[in-house]
Amino acid sequence: MAKTIEEQILKLKKEKNAIILSHNYQRGEVQDIADFVGDSLELSQKAARTDADVIVFCGVHFMAETASILNPYKTVLLPDANAGCPMANMITAEQLRQKKKELPRATVVTYINSTAEVKAESDYCCTSANGIKVVQSINNEEILFVPDQYLGDFIAKRTGKKMTLWPGYCPTHVKILPEDITLRKKEHPGAKVVVHPECRPDVIALADEALSTSGMIRYAAREDVSELIVGTEVEILHRLNKENPGKKFFPASKKAVCPNMKKITLEKILDALETMTPEVTVPEEIRIKARAAVDRMLAIV
Repeated sequence: MAKTIEEQILKLKKEKNAIILSHNYQRGEVQDIADFVGDSLELSQKAARTDADVIVFCGVHFMAETASILNPYKTVLLPDANAGCPMANMITAEQLRQKKKELPRATVVTYINSTAEVKAESDYCCTSANGIKVVQSINNEEILFVPDQYLGDFIAKRTGKKMTLWPGYCPTHVKILPEDITLRKKEHPGAKVVVHPECRPDVIALADEALSTSGMIRYAAREDVSELIVGTEVEILHRLNKENPGKKFFPASKKAVCPNMKKITLEKILDALETMTPEVTVPEEIRIKARAAVDRMLAIV
């Protein structure tokens, strides 16, 4: 009897001592085959601690790069080499170097949604889950934050730090509009509202909480939450529904779909394990510098 694709993946995973990591925005069937599902911070932590020889990273390119930064002697596979991040491409290392010349006293905090080259030019990395903690820990009132202006604005308002913000943004989260939240609230008057800090400030202002995806998962599990309007990439509803039977979840906008997160499929995971490609590596000189910024982030958590 022919093995299912899931059975083939699990067999190869065992043979190659591999771990499959999936972001909360991946397709439901990808989340279901993964050993661990989480947000950028949780996945970074998991990658840093794994004793697997092979990391199959079901996310986008910068996430696989981060895993490689933390695990230079392991094989890191990204099942679709074209799964990129438009926000990460909104700043280059050269642009950051020029901005640092303009602001020589500023501490550079870089959102994890960035390339290894940009991380290498940074003092600290952060995620949406720990950005406030990271910025609060810095003994400098002047911060240069790249590349996400909306997460930067969110952190600046909550820390009181003087922050210069790079004009980058997430094309998926900016599709969520204030009128979407207002309409969903009218449709579901008893529902709480959580949105991602990558959303626009006027959207965040209408929410009960602005949280990372891991924060949303914890919020949804609360006993006082039975209905939730969710302002982030729609695929998180797969996990929310799976982990919270009997509760109701509504996407703030069905337009909030990240096409890059949808590029990875079970077929591509199987192919990656069979061929051990596409492999993501980071040149050692860049890796060492980027590692310092990532390690500072992980130490604060």
